[in-house]
Amino acid sequence: MFASLRVPNYRLYAGGQIVSLVGTWMQRIAQDWLVLDLTGGSATALGIAAALQFAPTLLLSLWGGVLADRVDKRRALILLQIAMGLCALALGATVVTGVVALWQVYLLCALLGCFSALDVPVRQSFVSEMVGPAQLGNAVALNSLTFNLARIAGPAAAGALIVAVGTGWVFLINAASFAGVVTGLALMRTDRLFRSDPVPRAPHQLRDGLAYVRRRPEMVAVLVLVFLVSTFGINFFMTLAIVARNVFHRDAQGYGLLTTLLAVGSVIGATFAARRSGRPRIRLVAASGLAFGVLLVAAGLMPTYLSTGIALVPVGLAALTFTTAANSAVQLSAEPAMRGRVMGLYMLLFLGGTPLGGPLLGVLAERFGGRAPLVVGGVVTVVSVLVVALVLARRMQPAPLTRFRTTRSGTLTAQEG
Repeated sequence: MFASLRVPNYRLYAGGQIVSLVGTWMQRIAQDWLVLDLTGGSATALGIAAALQFAPTLLLSLWGGVLADRVDKRRALILLQIAMGLCALALGATVVTGVVALWQVYLLCALLGCFSALDVPVRQSFVSEMVGPAQLGNAVALNSLTFNLARIAGPAAAGALIVAVGTGWVFLINAASFAGVVTGLALMRTDRLFRSDPVPRAPHQLRDGLAYVRRRPEMVAVLVLVFLVSTFGINFFMTLAIVARNVFHRDAQGYGLLTTLLAVGSVIGATFAARRSGRPRIRLVAASGLAFGVLLVAAGLMPTYLSTGIALVPVGLAALTFTTAANSAVQLSAEPAMRGRVMGLYMLLFLGGTPLGGPLLGVLAERFGGRAPLVVGGVVTVVSVLVVALVLARRMQPAPLTRFRTTRSGTLTAQEG
């Protein structure tokens, strides 16, 4: 289950990630709450903030994948992590000094989104350089486990800190937490990395990466599912804030608890994923996506705050199983020279739908109530999985048998049968 931790470089990375991700989740909770406080609880404003943070993914993720194939990934990650830490520092400073305005939050959301859009495909493709192809699936699962352990600790700490000292200090703590991952990257033994030769600069590299994916129907199917499920289903950072505040009238701690319960299910899912061996099959991706959609609808229909929180545990398990299986399937199917560009496309689809889904679900919540994003997101997820599975099944059907018969003239003619 913890095989990747035997690799010293990966241990350094994972240790730094735990510290940094706790701070990141603290900032996500604080940022959502800050926007709601500045706007009097506007779900639309929260959706706009989410869109601004993730919109750069639409423009930069693919180029981040090209960058990952060309440069020293470790050095690039150090620079990008420092830049994101400075964004958190700036946001915290504006809040603590009392000069914060909504436009400043929007601006820093967009700036953070630019750095993150470049960071994520580089970081995703760097995993294989740390552990090698044999341990890649296990490392991806452990990354998810680390991410969700931080999602348990971060929101709980953020909820308490927001009540005690306000959102500004939460942002400053997150700025300091970036030192953990930067230190881990700096201490790595570069001679023990499983590096592939950098791809030299050449014209049409981005187009070549897209053509590479297009020739693989199963990879296309997974990527389409990732886009649809993440756009309409995996928008918890926004939908749970709306449910906590506008449906059940809870404070920041109540929002943090819902996020923590979701993360408990995700940790359980990550544990199962880390124990699973072999390359994930597309059937697992589809089955977990279908289960996630059904469970999300059920969570949206729960009548009380407590029952909603309990229902989020299996939702988190199914969501984590889906994202881990999809990530591993795509990475392990890609050739090393193309992995950066493939993961750039993966992250574009995984995060890039948020600028569409965030505002849409926000408007949906304001017109039809805070439960609507969960219910509609679950229904869209179920329909998406069924449609994609049907289309893929048709495309992957074997060609009809060709039978040959001899004519009177002695030539062979083919007929389908």
